[in-house]
Amino acid sequence: MKITFKGAAKTVTGSKHIVQLWDNQRIMLDCGMYQGRGKETHALNSEAIIDPNTISAILLSHAHIDHSGLIPKFVKDGFEGPIFCTEATYALCQIMLRDSAYIQEADVKYSNKRNKRGEKEAYLPLYTHDDAIKALEQFVIVKENEWTSIIAGIRAKFIPNGHILGSAAIYLDIDEISEKHTLLYTGDIGRYNATLMKDPERPPQADYIICESTYGDRLHDHTIDAEQELLNTVLHTLKDKKGKLIIPAFSLGRTQEIVFALNKLDVHGLLPDVRIYVDSPLAIDATDIMRKYSNLLSREVKRFTKGSRNDPFGFKKLFYVKEQKYSKRINDINEPCIIISASGMADAGRVKHHIFHAIEKAKNTILFVGYAEPNSLAGRLQNKDEKVTIYGEEKNVKAEIRYIKSLSAHADYKEMIRYLSSNNSGAVKRIFLVHGEDEVAQNFQLHLTENGYHNVIIPDKNWTFTT
Repeated sequence: MKITFKGAAKTVTGSKHIVQLWDNQRIMLDCGMYQGRGKETHALNSEAIIDPNTISAILLSHAHIDHSGLIPKFVKDGFEGPIFCTEATYALCQIMLRDSAYIQEADVKYSNKRNKRGEKEAYLPLYTHDDAIKALEQFVIVKENEWTSIIAGIRAKFIPNGHILGSAAIYLDIDEISEKHTLLYTGDIGRYNATLMKDPERPPQADYIICESTYGDRLHDHTIDAEQELLNTVLHTLKDKKGKLIIPAFSLGRTQEIVFALNKLDVHGLLPDVRIYVDSPLAIDATDIMRKYSNLLSREVKRFTKGSRNDPFGFKKLFYVKEQKYSKRINDINEPCIIISASGMADAGRVKHHIFHAIEKAKNTILFVGYAEPNSLAGRLQNKDEKVTIYGEEKNVKAEIRYIKSLSAHADYKEMIRYLSSNNSGAVKRIFLVHGEDEVAQNFQLHLTENGYHNVIIPDKNWTFTT
């Protein structure tokens, strides 16, 4: 068996890993897009991963674009095999991949419009809406915790891991005739006692583990502390400063978590009388899917819906904004309000426009609630850059910048070690750390070693391990 790490190696986005058998059959674990890498992002996503005809199947851990976003391009380039995932992941990919295609086409149209004729070669989208539709036709839905035959010699089990709706770790049972292996790909590990999602389920013993390491160097605060910090930021911005609170949030998962938190605060009469806008068509569609699959959500959500409100994602002060013309009008509002908009890294989407209009006013606050790639606009603002360039215009950062770390859907290092604890450390032959910045992964490597896990490797991009 060989494992080749084609993405998310010493960085967080772009997850894609290839497992090869003795007879050269190959499968791919995730096929994700790089995000938030500045000018190099398009080049990274344009790179050929591998000859699509040499891959028999793709196994998808969850719908986030940094794990699923290059599937349509891979199909466009010639991949014809099945794409296995859970039912909820498929439902979310139906909207996520179409939206990603729309962004590709819109960005190319905008970039080519700005380029002077003949000065630069016209850009082409990574893929189109038609490519996304074609890719979706190749999806195969699997049931959680049931064995599924993938190819000769490999069967897989998708084990819910609490990260987002439909997300799962992928456990492989590999039979190579002369030897057998088990491989656990954790995907993105969710948190324990999270507000929206159920706890991650314990994975079986594995010989080899490919483990994420996004927050391998830190510990999160308790959720109740995060909600208190959210309330403090709301009151400080809207009541004390009379400004706008802008919350960049990924359309899937984080937006719904923020809305649910605000809903609970409102039930207890803690929110001021202001309007709250969720300005993201994709977030609206994702929220509808969350409602459809509410049986997969946490006990806290279920208890809440049995109380005074039956919709965790809707209340009187909350307004969902789908049409672009209404999105633009929000920027002209002079009264205090809350704007939740995508994307979380602030490099694209409607939130970038809201930041553009709000960033030079000290009364406003920009609140980040999740991971940001250091080179993204969100990363630069969290790094306290005094000036940033948005749409080609330099802006002075006068708005207050805040960050609530503990609202992340990623486990911290203690939670990841707790997740891995179902595996006897002495029986694990290798752990490969991916989906983490190099320094963070190194810190997590030390934590794992302290807890008895040895032979921990941080692979480089395109590095191949052979058993």
